[in-house]
Amino acid sequence: MIEVLVVDDQDLVRAGFVALLRVAPGISVVGEAADGQEAVDQAARLRPDVVLMDIRMPGTNGVVATERILAAESDRPTRVLVLTTFDLDEYVYAALRAGASGFLFKDVRAERLVAAIHTIAAGEQLFAPSVTRRLIEAYTNRPDRPAAARGPGLDCLTARETEVLRLVGKGMTNGGIAGELVVSESTVKTHVNRAMTKLGLSSRAQIVALAYESGLVTPGA
Repeated sequence: MIEVLVVDDQDLVRAGFVALLRVAPGISVVGEAADGQEAVDQAARLRPDVVLMDIRMPGTNGVVATERILAAESDRPTRVLVLTTFDLDEYVYAALRAGASGFLFKDVRAERLVAAIHTIAAGEQLFAPSVTRRLIEAYTNRPDRPAAARGPGLDCLTARETEVLRLVGKGMTNGGIAGELVVSESTVKTHVNRAMTKLGLSSRAQIVALAYESGLVTPGA
């Protein structure tokens, strides 16, 4: 059974998601939160498998809450699935950069939401590739973005790890990268995991964002 914490500052919206998930197979709603700080506190107490996180909330927003939840050490990792109303949203970009496992629009159909929760609970990433890429392109290499936010250097990576990082940044799957580099898919997975460990990353979205921020991938290319 996948344990889910539902976070949204709008009571009716939150109640709607809770009601939907309570009748979904394989899912148990273990808690609710009306703001980011309450979400952090509830996540620490309940240790849910998945947090369904509203991103725009007064006070502690979903980005800060995501960072704090994912930073907490636990033998049972919690995944964050972000909910948004806006297509290109800087808050969503920040949440993905912080390690959220994916995002969905709030008008998502019930079966899609349930499938998404099962996907990220299994440790996989969930993204709408075209929307994610447009989102990341919109918020990387912006002239008004502080230089300090342009990400860590890649000097710690081997040449092969850097190349794999670039191809992940272009949106390629491990299978596609394996075909491109003429290596096994397991070898690609090893390179990806080693690069993530060296760079302190926890999700594929963070890899994509870093590939753009570091200049490995050029927006619009």
